Amino acid sequence: MSDIRDQQDAHEFRAEALSLWRITFGPLIWALHFVASYGAAALVCAKAAPGAAAGLRMGIGLGTLLALALIFWLGLQAWRQWDLRRDREWENDAGTSEDRHQFLGHAGFLLAVISFIGVVYVALPALLIGSCA
Repeated sequence: MSDIRDQQDAHEFRAEALSLWRITFGPLIWALHFVASYGAAALVCAKAAPGAAAGLRMGIGLGTLLALALIFWLGLQAWRQWDLRRDREWENDAGTSEDRHQFLGHAGFLLAVISFIGVVYVALPALLIGSCA
Protein backbone atom coordinates (compact mmCIF):
# COMPACT_ATOMS: atom_id res chain seq x y z
CA MET A 1 0.00 0.00 0.00
CA SER A 2 2.86 2.37 0.74
CA ASP A 3 4.33 1.78 -2.75
CA ILE A 4 1.14 3.09 -4.33
CA ARG A 5 1.16 6.12 -2.03
CA ASP A 6 4.85 6.76 -2.77
CA GLN A 7 4.14 6.65 -6.52
CA GLN A 8 1.24 9.06 -6.11
CA ASP A 9 3.42 11.42 -4.07
CA ALA A 10 6.17 11.28 -6.69
CA HIS A 11 3.69 11.98 -9.48
CA GLU A 12 2.20 14.90 -7.53
CA PHE A 13 5.67 16.30 -6.82
CA ARG A 14 6.61 16.15 -10.53
CA ALA A 15 3.38 17.92 -11.49
CA GLU A 16 3.93 20.70 -8.95
CA ALA A 17 7.59 21.09 -9.93
CA LEU A 18 6.52 21.48 -13.56
CA SER A 19 3.96 24.09 -12.46
CA LEU A 20 6.65 26.07 -10.68
CA TRP A 21 8.84 26.00 -13.79
CA ARG A 22 5.93 27.14 -15.95
CA ILE A 23 5.36 30.10 -13.64
CA THR A 24 8.90 31.33 -14.24
CA PHE A 25 8.98 30.83 -18.02
CA GLY A 26 6.58 33.69 -18.92
CA PRO A 27 8.58 36.44 -17.17
CA LEU A 28 11.81 34.82 -18.38
CA ILE A 29 10.68 35.00 -22.01
CA TRP A 30 9.67 38.62 -21.45
CA ALA A 31 13.09 39.46 -19.98
CA LEU A 32 14.97 37.68 -22.77
CA HIS A 33 12.87 39.48 -25.38
CA PHE A 34 13.58 42.81 -23.68
CA VAL A 35 17.35 42.25 -23.56
CA ALA A 36 17.51 40.92 -27.12
CA SER A 37 15.37 43.73 -28.58
CA TYR A 38 17.13 46.61 -26.90
CA GLY A 39 20.57 45.02 -27.25
CA ALA A 40 20.06 44.51 -30.97
CA ALA A 41 18.75 48.06 -31.34
CA ALA A 42 21.79 49.45 -29.53
CA LEU A 43 24.21 47.46 -31.70
CA VAL A 44 22.50 48.24 -34.99
CA CYS A 45 22.02 51.93 -34.22
CA ALA A 46 25.64 52.26 -33.03
CA LYS A 47 26.86 50.99 -36.40
CA ALA A 48 24.29 53.20 -38.18
CA ALA A 49 24.18 51.29 -41.45
CA PRO A 50 21.72 52.95 -43.88
CA GLY A 51 19.34 50.00 -44.38
CA ALA A 52 19.84 48.36 -41.01
CA ALA A 53 16.78 49.86 -39.33
CA ALA A 54 14.40 47.90 -41.59
CA GLY A 55 16.17 44.64 -40.79
CA LEU A 56 16.15 45.49 -37.11
CA ARG A 57 12.41 46.12 -37.16
CA MET A 58 11.85 42.81 -38.97
CA GLY A 59 14.01 40.94 -36.47
CA ILE A 60 12.27 42.50 -33.49
CA GLY A 61 8.91 41.72 -35.10
CA LEU A 62 9.78 38.05 -35.60
CA GLY A 63 11.21 37.79 -32.08
CA THR A 64 8.07 39.38 -30.71
CA LEU A 65 5.81 36.94 -32.55
CA LEU A 66 7.84 33.99 -31.24
CA ALA A 67 7.80 35.33 -27.67
CA LEU A 68 4.05 36.01 -27.81
CA ALA A 69 3.36 32.51 -29.17
CA LEU A 70 5.40 30.89 -26.39
CA ILE A 71 3.77 32.99 -23.68
CA PHE A 72 0.31 32.28 -25.11
CA TRP A 73 1.06 28.55 -25.00
CA LEU A 74 2.24 28.83 -21.38
CA GLY A 75 -0.90 30.78 -20.47
CA LEU A 76 -3.08 28.16 -22.11
CA GLN A 77 -1.37 25.38 -20.14
CA ALA A 78 -1.83 27.35 -16.90
CA TRP A 79 -5.50 28.00 -17.74
CA ARG A 80 -6.04 24.26 -18.17
CA GLN A 81 -4.31 23.59 -14.86
CA TRP A 82 -6.44 26.21 -13.12
CA ASP A 83 -9.54 24.49 -14.52
CA LEU A 84 -11.98 27.21 -13.56
CA ARG A 85 -14.76 25.77 -15.73
CA ARG A 86 -14.89 22.58 -13.68
CA ASP A 87 -14.75 24.24 -10.29
CA ARG A 88 -16.91 27.38 -10.43
CA GLU A 89 -16.82 28.02 -6.69
CA TRP A 90 -13.08 27.75 -6.23
CA GLU A 91 -11.96 28.23 -2.66
CA ASN A 92 -8.75 27.01 -1.14
CA ASP A 93 -9.72 26.94 2.52
CA ALA A 94 -8.85 23.27 2.91
CA GLY A 95 -5.25 23.58 1.71
CA THR A 96 -5.29 20.31 -0.18
CA SER A 97 -2.89 19.37 -2.95
CA GLU A 98 -5.66 20.02 -5.50
CA ASP A 99 -6.08 23.55 -4.13
CA ARG A 100 -2.33 24.11 -4.44
CA HIS A 101 -2.37 22.72 -7.98
CA GLN A 102 -5.16 25.11 -9.00
CA PHE A 103 -3.48 28.06 -7.29
CA LEU A 104 -0.27 27.45 -9.21
CA GLY A 105 -2.31 27.34 -12.42
CA HIS A 106 -3.98 30.62 -11.50
CA ALA A 107 -0.66 32.29 -10.69
CA GLY A 108 0.90 30.96 -13.89
CA PHE A 109 -1.99 32.26 -15.97
CA LEU A 110 -1.79 35.73 -14.46
CA LEU A 111 1.98 35.88 -14.95
CA ALA A 112 1.53 34.82 -18.57
CA VAL A 113 -0.98 37.65 -19.11
CA ILE A 114 1.41 40.20 -17.57
CA SER A 115 4.32 38.85 -19.62
CA PHE A 116 2.26 38.98 -22.82
CA ILE A 117 1.44 42.65 -22.20
CA GLY A 118 5.09 43.36 -21.33
CA VAL A 119 6.34 41.85 -24.59
CA VAL A 120 3.86 43.97 -26.56
CA TYR A 121 5.09 47.13 -24.81
CA VAL A 122 8.74 46.23 -25.42
CA ALA A 123 8.01 45.84 -29.14
CA LEU A 124 6.10 49.13 -29.52
CA PRO A 125 9.21 51.34 -30.09
CA ALA A 126 10.25 49.15 -33.02
CA LEU A 127 6.89 49.79 -34.62
CA LEU A 128 6.70 53.50 -33.86
CA ILE A 129 10.28 54.70 -34.45
CA GLY A 130 11.31 54.97 -38.07
CA SER A 131 15.11 55.07 -37.81
CA CYS A 132 17.98 55.15 -35.37
CA ALA A 133 18.85 58.78 -35.98
